[in-house]
Amino acid sequence: LHCAEGSLEWLYPTGALRLRLAPRLPPTSAAVKGGSPPHVTACIKPTGTFRGAQLYLEREGVLELLLPEAPRPRARCFSWLPQEKVALFLQATPHPDISRRIAAFRYELRGDWLARPALPAASLGTEGACRPCNDTEILMAICTSDFVIRGSIRSVSNDVELQESIIGVSATRIHRQKFPLFQAGGRPGRPVGSIRTPLRCGVKPGPGTFLFTGWLHFGEAWLSCAPRYRDFQRIYEGAQRTRQNPCEFPVD
Repeated sequence: LHCAEGSLEWLYPTGALRLRLAPRLPPTSAAVKGGSPPHVTACIKPTGTFRGAQLYLEREGVLELLLPEAPRPRARCFSWLPQEKVALFLQATPHPDISRRIAAFRYELRGDWLARPALPAASLGTEGACRPCNDTEILMAICTSDFVIRGSIRSVSNDVELQESIIGVSATRIHRQKFPLFQAGGRPGRPVGSIRTPLRCGVKPGPGTFLFTGWLHFGEAWLSCAPRYRDFQRIYEGAQRTRQNPCEFPVD
């Protein structure tokens, strides 16, 4: 698998499939001088009808179960160094009947040089997913995130099964969104949408205007940094004065 994202469907599974993960890495994937080499991250999300096989991660000849048969539709993520060889191993499970089964999932391959994506709690180690972003991370987030939305929190709901919190957001300004995540539906002229974050982060609704940034993960918006807008203004204007802002951003 070379593509940054895609999907696989295996009809009537029998035997096994081995899928080698070989993403095309940009030149920036080389190790930064004096730093540790960057990792590559893959995420797998089964369809709600995943049946007939089990999915394993094969790393250095050792198998680790990622998805049992009939798993919950949650994403599983893992990382490896570019020089390591990893693969996905799909093993069909025997059944006495011949009913229709489909082992299907979606996948994403990404390098962690982009930023620290806030992935679901059951995915890779997300020790920093709930930590507030520092000033440097906020400035990078506005330049590189899939979406940058100024707005307020309308609601927060929790999905215990998926271990996710869904933040309902009313946008006052859409600075950037790669896909139409936020669309008209709220107050006149106010697009609305939802952003996800791990449940263990304990997000609570609160007043005020925020600058929400983050990444698309299987078509859903996931939160990265969300400073209060007045705090962002202070950080950005300070960086402008010292000429340390990594990109231009409209501040009013």
